Amino acid sequence: MNAIEITILSIVLMIALGYILKRIDFISVNDVDVLNNIVIYILLPCMIFSALYSADLSLIPQLGVLPFIILASSFVTGIISFFILKMLNLSDKKLWSVLVTVMIANTAFMGYPVNLGIYGHEGFLRAIFCDIATMIIFLILSFALVLKFGGSTKTAVKKIALFPPLWAIIMGISLNLLNIPIGPVLENTVNYLGDGAIPLIMLSLGISIDLAGIKRSKAMIIFTSIMKLAFFPLIALIIVSFLGLVDLQYNVTVIEAAMPSGMLSLILAITYKLDFELTSDCILINTVFSLVTLPLIIMLI
Repeated sequence: MNAIEITILSIVLMIALGYILKRIDFISVNDVDVLNNIVIYILLPCMIFSALYSADLSLIPQLGVLPFIILASSFVTGIISFFILKMLNLSDKKLWSVLVTVMIANTAFMGYPVNLGIYGHEGFLRAIFCDIATMIIFLILSFALVLKFGGSTKTAVKKIALFPPLWAIIMGISLNLLNIPIGPVLENTVNYLGDGAIPLIMLSLGISIDLAGIKRSKAMIIFTSIMKLAFFPLIALIIVSFLGLVDLQYNVTVIEAAMPSGMLSLILAITYKLDFELTSDCILINTVFSLVTLPLIIMLI
């Protein structure tokens, strides 16, 4: 088997393990929040920091274009989705509950392990830069939802400002550029913690899967899956081809664009009192669908 097959199968097995553990009542869906908090606040920041702290940052001028490709792909997909949803005469809350899942990709939780497994640390570095776009999209949508449904702009800004992975990016790049040593003990500790991120992410995804959501939200699940898993990466593919990107720049950007909907969508739905059950159904089911679409897209590029 090649690296792509090994990576995808490993991810599928870890997600399946999480789902099985839930089915046999070894762990509950109520534990997902705890696992996600451990990942977001400890393991994922360590993983990002470790990669950036040791990376060759002379590549930054080349990598700087990647977030803009993801941003452009997201907004093209979002604008088209908005007008389609408007024609379906959905209520504003339902429309935005769906729209956030179309625009926000799971560039970190799914994107990091996939690109790291296939392309190693060089692929992972590029995935981090793609994920910067996701944070920007999250912030822009937060402001849009504040204007649409009310709420505190201060809260939206605070959520991003205190987002641990963002600080991991800032600190990793800063300490690398300034050549500031953190010492072998701290460096080893950060590396060990970072290594735990991927398996815990995959187990958490498996525990979260609820196939009953297909019945509850069938039409919107089909819509978001088409727009997020097919149209979004198609737009990214057109842009990277137009820009003449090649090799890892090309592959990683398209793969990141092909990721399923991100959990940040659910944070927005809950924060702004949208139909968060619909948002959750769309996220979780198109994550399952992505286990089929992602390998196909990876093989095609």
